[in-house]
Amino acid sequence: MSDYKKWAGVLSEPSCLKSYKHYVSRWEESIGSFLEFDPTRIAEESAPEGPLAGLPFGVKDNIAVKNFKLTCGSKMLEHLVSPYTATAVANLQKAGAVTAGKTNLDEFGMGSSTDNSALQTTSNPWDTDRVAGGSSGGSAAAVAAGLVPFALGTDTGGSIRQPASFCGVYGLKPTYGVVSRYGLTAYASSLEVIGVLARTTEMTKKVFESMKGKDPLDHTSLDHTPSGRKVKTVGILRDMHGALSPEVKASFDAAAERVKKAGYELVEIDLPTLEYVVPAYYTIATAEASANLARYTGIRYGLRAEDADNPDMLVQESRHQGFGPEVKLRVLLGTYVLRSGFQDQYYHRAQKIRTAIKNDFDRIFESAQAIMMPVFPTQAFPHGEGGLDPFQQKVADKFTSAANLTGLPALAVPTKMKAGLPTAVQFMAPAFGEKRLFNLARHFSDPFPLSFPKGSYGTGEEK
Repeated sequence: MSDYKKWAGVLSEPSCLKSYKHYVSRWEESIGSFLEFDPTRIAEESAPEGPLAGLPFGVKDNIAVKNFKLTCGSKMLEHLVSPYTATAVANLQKAGAVTAGKTNLDEFGMGSSTDNSALQTTSNPWDTDRVAGGSSGGSAAAVAAGLVPFALGTDTGGSIRQPASFCGVYGLKPTYGVVSRYGLTAYASSLEVIGVLARTTEMTKKVFESMKGKDPLDHTSLDHTPSGRKVKTVGILRDMHGALSPEVKASFDAAAERVKKAGYELVEIDLPTLEYVVPAYYTIATAEASANLARYTGIRYGLRAEDADNPDMLVQESRHQGFGPEVKLRVLLGTYVLRSGFQDQYYHRAQKIRTAIKNDFDRIFESAQAIMMPVFPTQAFPHGEGGLDPFQQKVADKFTSAANLTGLPALAVPTKMKAGLPTAVQFMAPAFGEKRLFNLARHFSDPFPLSFPKGSYGTGEEK
């Protein structure tokens, strides 16, 4: 049975809706993926017919949906209700999909675990002692547990693909500009995109096709011109220098074998600029975050400190009370690299490295039509001290951040289960090459059948 048929009528039949809400409630007790869940609140906003008719979906809570909150996982915006709807969400509603609620995230999208949310802890449906990944962890967990057939996330440095890998679902980071960013709360504007997390390649593709398109409200948006070149050769990194855990390495090798069996030629590639991806990414991302988050002053909207004696103290106290430690750290770093006298040393140099990274990928795509890379060096790590510290999490972004620096599309594809946890690989393609990614991913559905957490929707053992 298709994923569409499984979800048909779940919102329209009163008995089905009651069972659905109960199912979600049971799962939410253990994973905490939604900050708000109400699939009937704005159901009338969706078209009665369309390619996604009647399908509920989650929206990461840094994307605007009218009459839902827009918290960004922060105390700064904890009580803000959005007065409008993001274009990407509106496009899905026109296709018939129904917004079921807002999913949890690392505060303002800054993190790799969703443990940086100021409002709620989200856990991995496969093992609730582990993180769901981040920053789109709420969306990934909700899809993996079968609370929704798909969800929207945002990807600034891997924030869709990494939680997709941790939770065992598909995660698409589209070409920069092909999905409107209107209604997305800005973190790092030149890097971030709205993308999809779903249980199947077909659902991922259908959602992407329904929400893409040029938008007059977003001057960085583009018409999607699909790349028609057929994939014959897939590039694979020559040497990852022991960068992967044994489980991820074994899964990656199995995926490479599958690519060869599917008839593609695997060629080893060198990416000499890969070691510079993380420092360039965090320099640019924090600089843009510093500029974008300067608007949160406690004056016009958001948290307003009550114990301030003057305007300067109001701004200082509102930010002190409203922002969490990771947000403060990134804003401070971004302010530092943008200071007079430091821009050439850090920010401008990072932009030059960004160009060099893009040139590296252009060179590779002259001989290979796609690239296969790891998503993250490890599987889902534990919450707290038993997991990766914030610095280790940042260093581990080297495989995902490259797609954001270059603006290229990338798709996380589930592969083998290892030690009871999901693993994944990611495929990258030239700009507008999403079709290539979907075609490659289809070869994985049979040798690596998708698994779901025990008790989740589709296993026959629903909670």
